[in-house]
Amino acid sequence: MSKEFEAGVTGSTSSGKDVSIEKNSPIETTTEDVQDGIILEDGLRRGLLGRHVTLISLASVIGASCFYGFGYALYLSGPLGALIGFGIIGFMVWALMQSIGEVTTAFPIAGGFIEHANRFVDPAFSFSMAWMYYFMWSVFLGSEWNGAILIMQYWVPEEKMPMWAWVLIFWGFFSVLSTLGIVVYGELEYYLGWFKIISLAVCFFISFLVNVGAFGNGYIGFRYWTPPEGPIVNGINGFGQVFVLASAYYVGTEIISLAAGETKDPRKSIPRGVNTVVYRILFVYMGIIFFQGIICPSNSDQLLNATSKAASSPFTIAFTQAGWKSSGHFINTLIIIAFISAGNGCIYVQSRALYSLALTGRAPKIFAKTSKKGVPYVSILTSCTWGLLALMNLKVTAGQVFAYMTSVGGSAAYIAWAGIVFTHLRIRKGMDKQGIDRSTYAFKAWGTIWIYRFNLFLNIFILFIQGFTAFENPFNWRLFVTSYITIPASILLFVGYKWYHGTHWVRCSEMDFSDRLMRLEDEEEEKTVSFTTKIISKFRQ
Repeated sequence: MSKEFEAGVTGSTSSGKDVSIEKNSPIETTTEDVQDGIILEDGLRRGLLGRHVTLISLASVIGASCFYGFGYALYLSGPLGALIGFGIIGFMVWALMQSIGEVTTAFPIAGGFIEHANRFVDPAFSFSMAWMYYFMWSVFLGSEWNGAILIMQYWVPEEKMPMWAWVLIFWGFFSVLSTLGIVVYGELEYYLGWFKIISLAVCFFISFLVNVGAFGNGYIGFRYWTPPEGPIVNGINGFGQVFVLASAYYVGTEIISLAAGETKDPRKSIPRGVNTVVYRILFVYMGIIFFQGIICPSNSDQLLNATSKAASSPFTIAFTQAGWKSSGHFINTLIIIAFISAGNGCIYVQSRALYSLALTGRAPKIFAKTSKKGVPYVSILTSCTWGLLALMNLKVTAGQVFAYMTSVGGSAAYIAWAGIVFTHLRIRKGMDKQGIDRSTYAFKAWGTIWIYRFNLFLNIFILFIQGFTAFENPFNWRLFVTSYITIPASILLFVGYKWYHGTHWVRCSEMDFSDRLMRLEDEEEEKTVSFTTKIISKFRQ
């Protein structure tokens, strides 16, 4: 059986040889292309199973900073302010994932939404979005390493292990781990994903016990939701900054679009992964904010903020105040294990984005090179090097590094999300114009199209207002730069690529939907195969 997939301009075989592939050319899948049940495509392997995709979508980017970084949201806006801010961004992410589900299930290609924008919008638009997305994850990787150093110093003080030494250890560790292949990545994320989910459940349960006074600390209830700790502190300024922080934590849900090119059965696995985002929003993000907000005061000087040289998780602060003096060891152990998963996830997204760019001629060709096991090792090792950004903490405090990186990465996230939603709207318009029945969609986004138009507006609106506190008197030029540098950078990338290559906007009538995965045809094929199998079975009997 053969399947047609969207191919880039240039590619790389599993043996490392470079190949040229015409756009929309069919890629034949033969028995020689299957090793250990893994199908090779453009040098990559389809090694991710449905259970991998589900856990990747649900828990892959629950990193170390989710345990301590949410304390920054409490510090900025108080427990209710943080909860509202994360709730609003949660709605945007849910709608985003519906857009991703509809497009990615129809076109499960290497590069995901990056190649969707290239094929259905404009190559210049895709180029700009892809590089901004790559740099966004590069910044987040440095932020994760920076946060892990903060935690490791709880056990090993800087006098015994300098911060630069931790950075080099992380670089060596992740350089090896991330080049072990897609199957290892999938299995690692699956089991670490379950570990993180169970760990959060345990933390929530202990938080409940602390809140009701089970440790002998007395009943807390909603004491910290009243002044001066809450429910909302710092007014509109703190609330606005939570939007940037929330985007930095929610980003990564779109990873399943990039993983589609390495997923065995995207028509079934991608929708399943998309649907889990609701649980991630409610259980992970809203759960963390709620429980940390009812047990930890937002004015604690141990919470992470821009002046922090060291910081504690709100869980650690509350558990210690309740009487569990060694809780720091427990929480920090969970954080470090979560850091391994999140760091590996950052590098995975970076490397696949860079690989896609190289595959289509928008990055040096060497980044499209893969090993015999289908590992894009050049892209991986290059991406891993961005973790050295954590060395910024040698000049400024770790809290400042966290704040700067969150601002840059958070604003870049809104650009990427707006691009994804816009691509979805363009594809939907093209399918309608070409008379394609929506009942044939392999996955259809929930509700009216106006939900997704409104989501596009929200992303653009928050992108422009998220750094408004920089304009207060006195003008904060550092905050202004970190909040808005991504906007002119993305415009420059778009205009520069369009001018140099002379690209044109893809018209709806020009869009090629011939290779999309369709619900009706697949279901009919499954029914035919099932019927044929039954007939053969009866004949043999």
